Amino acid sequence: MNKKMKRTVEIEQTKTQKVSVGIVLLLCVLVVFLIFICRFFYIATTHKVNRHNLTTETRKLYTSKENLQAKRGTIYDANGNPIAQATTTYSLYVVLSHKAKEGNKIFYLPQSKKKEAAKVISRYIDLPYKRVYKLLNPKNKNIYQVEFGNAGKNLTQKTKKKIEAAGLTGISFDAQQSRLYPNGIFASHMIGYTTTIDETITGAMGIEKIFDKELSGTNGVKFSNSVNDKQAKNKSKVAQDGSDVYTTLDTQLQTSLENLMTKAQKKYQPKQMVAILMEAKTGKIVAVSQRPSFNAQTKVGLSEMWRNLILNDTYEPGSVMKIFTTAAAINSGNYNGNAYYNSGTLQIGNSRVYDWNRVGWGAITYDQAFIRSSNVGMVMLEKAMGKSLWLKYIKKFGFLKQTDFKMGTQSSGSIAYKYGFDQASTSYGQGINVTPIQIMRALTAISNNGVELEPYMLEKMVNPNTKKVTKIGKKTIYGRPITKTTAKEVRNLMAQVVTDKNGTGQAYASEDFQVGVKTGTAQIPASSGTGYLSGDLNYVFSVAGMAPIDNPRYVLYVAMKQPQTFAGKGETNMLASIFNPLMSQAIGKTKTINQEATVAVKDVRGLNTSQAQKALTTQGLIVSVVGQGRHIVSQSVAAETKLVKNGRVILVTNGPKTMPDLKGWSRKDVATLAKILKLKVTYYGSGYVNEQNISEGTEINSKDELVVNLNND
Repeated sequence: MNKKMKRTVEIEQTKTQKVSVGIVLLLCVLVVFLIFICRFFYIATTHKVNRHNLTTETRKLYTSKENLQAKRGTIYDANGNPIAQATTTYSLYVVLSHKAKEGNKIFYLPQSKKKEAAKVISRYIDLPYKRVYKLLNPKNKNIYQVEFGNAGKNLTQKTKKKIEAAGLTGISFDAQQSRLYPNGIFASHMIGYTTTIDETITGAMGIEKIFDKELSGTNGVKFSNSVNDKQAKNKSKVAQDGSDVYTTLDTQLQTSLENLMTKAQKKYQPKQMVAILMEAKTGKIVAVSQRPSFNAQTKVGLSEMWRNLILNDTYEPGSVMKIFTTAAAINSGNYNGNAYYNSGTLQIGNSRVYDWNRVGWGAITYDQAFIRSSNVGMVMLEKAMGKSLWLKYIKKFGFLKQTDFKMGTQSSGSIAYKYGFDQASTSYGQGINVTPIQIMRALTAISNNGVELEPYMLEKMVNPNTKKVTKIGKKTIYGRPITKTTAKEVRNLMAQVVTDKNGTGQAYASEDFQVGVKTGTAQIPASSGTGYLSGDLNYVFSVAGMAPIDNPRYVLYVAMKQPQTFAGKGETNMLASIFNPLMSQAIGKTKTINQEATVAVKDVRGLNTSQAQKALTTQGLIVSVVGQGRHIVSQSVAAETKLVKNGRVILVTNGPKTMPDLKGWSRKDVATLAKILKLKVTYYGSGYVNEQNISEGTEINSKDELVVNLNND
């Protein structure tokens, strides 16, 4: 092949190679393009990249999430007064760093104002001036701010405003959700308290713990999205506020009981004390307390006693048990009140039973055995019944079995019943251990004509979201251990304990009504497990009573363990200092309610304001007007509703709503006003209003918070 032909072939080969390369490159480009198209199509149709949903990710960029906190339910008394409620509390801190400024404006506490600040702060928190001043002048000058420990926490809005009123820069507060217990020491072991962990409030004792789930409610969540707001709303969940719990407690009687218990505690210094006041015909607990107790708001005293003594602690009831021994003997046909026996002492096997008066009173009747509180007389009755029948009655009265009082863990009690002496001693309240709540249940058989009732303290539970009652407390029959005739006979003996010249309960007499009681003085077992403690003060002193004795309305039990002194009074007078005033108040309160005249409230809507006031005032009602309008548009009590004279009716005019003078108002009336004005209200103390934060005549804004102080006058 000549050179020319060879050159031509090489050129043709080169062209062919270039074409092949071009085709390959073109095919590669087409493949890449095809892959890109497919990938784009896949993403466009599936909206996914590397397992990430682009739609979801895009929504996230434009979606905000807000957690909605459910409001914890309120615990109320029987009249709708708050015992425990959700509130906002504040923690105090003071900024010291000079870096806290903006231009010429400072946000720290100047050195020249520290003495004044220490005076203000120490006035409103539980720290002395010198301690506060020292905290405001730390050795480390680089500290940005200082706090004041527990003394500076859980401050009320009222305290916060008083501190802020000083106008000192650098003093600041952090707000947090909290629980308000406006009454302080108030059936504290029954109501309980809460703890806050990670901003979540949780019940730790009592009702707060037992009904924690219902009180807590359910938190919600709110989503918002600028691209698809409808879809965000569909994902949102409304917070469901916690249920409200209504108890059977009466604030007036409960407050009185707490005051009486505190006085007795200071005077007699017992190691423990319990008191329970109950409606005789229903089983409702209207007042209950113990010592040691604690302030649910401050937690002061909590470390002294964690247990609920009413439910958890068992002890020998002593002579109060004679009520049930006598009732069992009468009911079983083994009692003759006029028959005689020899008092003083009785041999049982190798042991002897003694009366509290060891020489006895000679031959006395069995009626006198109850009236004088003779141990020997009760043993004679137990022997007449026999061990099996007596044990049967012990169980029929509900001893050795927990009550249905669903307010916390309970003890069942115990009994020593193997030997003859053990069996005999149970007749006068030794060798058997019971709880105070078991005693209350058994006492209803006497007060309620043989029908024994379960004690209860939950009136109802209401869902605030639906307004439906989800739980309800009611009168519940436990059993019928004795007849109506037996119950009446035992009550007659209890009355004679007070009226008879030999009775052990003469200190409980009342000029206004007839009361019946049975006193008790129970020995305390020694810690060694053998025998009992000695000494005049080493007893559980108690009294169980009811009134009016012919048809009881209230049952009251008071027990005091190991007082340190009688304070110059006898043991009976010691317990009477609580029993007498509380029972008198309860009976007087009931009598007043029953005797008060009622009127049918007139419909004054649409009337001229002055005409409306006159119409209701003429009916003997107290009238309070909200606003300065000329006509009445609504009234707090519906027309034709029966209202006791001197009851309050709140009238709302057609003008701007203004705050009335609340001085002397009851808590219930304030709550009614707050509902009308749609105000949040915070109460301090109990009783009647003596101070309010919103002045009379001030125009009301629904965003305002009403704060009232109440006293016990």
